Amino acid sequence: MRVAALIALAAVVALGSCGRGEDRRSARYSSSGELCGIAGLEGAHIAPIDGPGRCGIADPVQITSVSGIRLTSPVRVNCSAAKSFKRWVDRGIKPAVGRRGGGIEAIRIAASYSCRSRNSQPGAKLSEHAKGNAIDVSGVVLRNGKTLSVLEDWRRGRVIKRMHKSACGPFGTVLGPKSDRFHQDHIHVDVASYRGGAYCR
Repeated sequence: MRVAALIALAAVVALGSCGRGEDRRSARYSSSGELCGIAGLEGAHIAPIDGPGRCGIADPVQITSVSGIRLTSPVRVNCSAAKSFKRWVDRGIKPAVGRRGGGIEAIRIAASYSCRSRNSQPGAKLSEHAKGNAIDVSGVVLRNGKTLSVLEDWRRGRVIKRMHKSACGPFGTVLGPKSDRFHQDHIHVDVASYRGGAYCR
C-alpha cells in the first residue's frame, strides 16, 4: 500500500507541475535586467506570437522596465524595436525630462503589439504594431506624481516636443500630434525603414 501511495503522489506532483513547466519555457524571465543582449531591458522572452494572418512576432520579448524606469503597461515587441526603445529612453526621453519633477517615475505606454490595420482603419495596410515593430507612448509620470502627457502638454511646454524629436534616429517612423488626427494623444514610433531615411512628423 505504501508503494502504491507513493506512486500516486508522484503522479499528482508531475501533473501539477506540468503547466508550470510550460510557463517557464514560454516566459524566460531576465534576472540580470538584460534582454536582447542589452543591459537595462527588464522583462522576459515570451512564446512566439502567431497570427492571425500576417500578424505575429517570431521571437518576442515583453518589457516591463527600461534603464530602471517602469513602464505603465508591458511592451510586447521584437528585439529590434526593444533596442531602439532603449536608445530613445536613454538618449532622448531622459534628457528631455531631466530633473523636472524629480525625474521620471514611469513611461506611459498606450500600445505595443496589436494585430490590426494602420490606425485601425478598414482597408488600410497592416500596422507595424501587428509585426512587433511599434510602440505608442502617451507621456511620462514624474516622481512628484505629475504626469506630462502628449495630449495635454504638446502645446504647453517643450518636453514632449523634445521627446518626439529625439525619437527620430532610433526609429524609422515617428508620428505625433502634427502628423494627423490619429496621433493627438500619443507618439508612435516604429522600426520600419525607408529608402529616403527616417519619416518623422
